[in-house]
Amino acid sequence: MTAGRTHDAPRGRAAADGFNGAAGKETSTHMSTTHTPARARPGNPLVYAIAAISALGGLLFGYDTGIISSALLVIGDDFHLGSGMKEVVTSTILVGAIVGALAAGALADRFGRRRVLFAVAIVFAVGAVAAALAPDVTALIAARFVLGLSVGGASGMVPVYIAELAPARIRGGLMVFFQLMVAVGQLVSYLVGYALAQPGGWRWMFALAAVPSVVLYVGMLFLPESPRWLIKRGRPDDALAVLRRVREPGDDTAAELAEIQQVEASENSGGWRELTRPWVRPALVVGFGIAMFSQITGINAMVYYAPTMLSEAGFGDDASMLAGVGVGIALVVAAAVGTVLVDRIGRRRILLWLLPGSALSMALLGLAFAAPVLSPALWWVVIVGLIAYIAFNGGSIQVVVWLLGPEVFPLSVRGVAMSLASVAVWAFDLLIALTALSTIEAIGRTGLFLLYAAMNVLCWVFVYYLVPETKGRALEDIERALMSPGNFRRNLDG
Repeated sequence: MTAGRTHDAPRGRAAADGFNGAAGKETSTHMSTTHTPARARPGNPLVYAIAAISALGGLLFGYDTGIISSALLVIGDDFHLGSGMKEVVTSTILVGAIVGALAAGALADRFGRRRVLFAVAIVFAVGAVAAALAPDVTALIAARFVLGLSVGGASGMVPVYIAELAPARIRGGLMVFFQLMVAVGQLVSYLVGYALAQPGGWRWMFALAAVPSVVLYVGMLFLPESPRWLIKRGRPDDALAVLRRVREPGDDTAAELAEIQQVEASENSGGWRELTRPWVRPALVVGFGIAMFSQITGINAMVYYAPTMLSEAGFGDDASMLAGVGVGIALVVAAAVGTVLVDRIGRRRILLWLLPGSALSMALLGLAFAAPVLSPALWWVVIVGLIAYIAFNGGSIQVVVWLLGPEVFPLSVRGVAMSLASVAVWAFDLLIALTALSTIEAIGRTGLFLLYAAMNVLCWVFVYYLVPETKGRALEDIERALMSPGNFRRNLDG
């Protein structure tokens, strides 16, 4: 898009996109990074409302991926499932997530972020009801695939939507709120699973997800479209109307709009071909690398299978489910702490500080299971190691994974690049889901946990050498650092 073409855009279409304008691609181009006082300002309350409503997609994401942990203990008995079929039932949602994430980026670039989130809410509700009514394991697998479509769409688009809306000074916290809602959804799934752990109770476990789906749909009726998407579609007047609506009085929204237009005009038209350009490559390495490590460091093996693994190791079913509740609580606390800290100490620093604890905790789990028999004392070591791992890993890379991609990917490819990053998350998540129980049968729990510990160490090395600090930087500043000659991390950190 050229600057001249931008100013020829039609007017008067904002009302159709909500809030008399369209909504939120404001991702931090906000000139506040250079033109506002250093004092911290809380931001327009409307920005928080938009983040809270759209992040319901994260709650559904967390609930629908987490509920299988408790449901498996009941479904396995009802449908007489072995380890292999349990892995299939668990992982089918991830196959759907890969498809949903791939489709969401292209659809969002064509039709807008807001409309994709409408579709996400509808598909969540349909999948939840279908899973609850499944007469056999084949129907359940199909319903889980449908749920995966919405999970993939939510994971790719909610972070982008919030990133393009939020001022730079509070962007991290608002985006990490998505991950907090994922953790809340997982905790709720553990609590619901514990309460409904009885024959046939799994049907209610799945059906309850339809309630927040309806809330998300209704809430999205009142939200605007992304300003940056509007710029790409040649609608600067609508974009300016949205910026004025979501910014604080006195913010220079005209200057912010001009900067977005300037960066957009300097880019090519975007799309899949743009991903092959050399200047985009460092962002892809960072975004895809963090996506990969967020899964192969082991978090979802614990989320999906902790109750099953503990039950098979000698813990009773009730104790195993209570341990799952403890995992959910730890995820919420870790995400809440990360939400507070990510805009204070930074994305890179939180990774470098907490990943060593994640590695040590996973190693502790592996050593505890090396004992021939788990004594009561070792049970406590297992529980403490598990909760500590969830806290360190959940408070670091799980907080950052949905934040860094939308920040480092340039505007011209943000939709498709975030789709691919989401696909990477779900592809490696699928790998973990399909192999965790089988790997235990092959090399034991000790071997599995030590393997995950090694992945945490490799992740730390990756972050140290390649991941830049994006805290407090406007998205356009990040993009200029990416386009400049030299090392991307040093350009931004310097």
